[in-house]
Amino acid sequence: MKIAVFPGSFDPITLGHQDIVSRGLPLFDKIIVAVGKNANKQYMFSLDQRLEWIQQTFSDEPKIEVDAYSGLTVNYCRDKGADFILRGLRNPADFEFEKAVAQTNRKLNHQLETVFLLTSSGLSSISSSIVRDVLRHGGDYTQFVPTAVRVP
Repeated sequence: MKIAVFPGSFDPITLGHQDIVSRGLPLFDKIIVAVGKNANKQYMFSLDQRLEWIQQTFSDEPKIEVDAYSGLTVNYCRDKGADFILRGLRNPADFEFEKAVAQTNRKLNHQLETVFLLTSSGLSSISSSIVRDVLRHGGDYTQFVPTAVRVP
């Protein structure tokens, strides 16, 4: 069984994240959207809220599991029996950062492959940090996130 982990903070999940997961579905038997917990990071939304939005976004897709984890992603992948990490690339800066992470992960676990998908045209400018900034300033964030993400 080909299992991939799509790790991230998803604060909040964006249309770019949704795009990568949806396009990864034909490649894998199961994709685990794994929300990383980092005690040193300040999140805008609670872990429970982020998990709920992701679960709602992919509620009709049985090949997607939603989970939370802490610690090294390579250890989480091992514990879940995943041989792949799925990552999206928006721009050259993403590539350089993700390449370094993928190479480190590969040194830590030689069985683990990182699969990169380019974000679809029109979605490459979207990031969770931009969505948070739009939210902080009262802008229309709904055009950047799945319909499940609604902030009162």
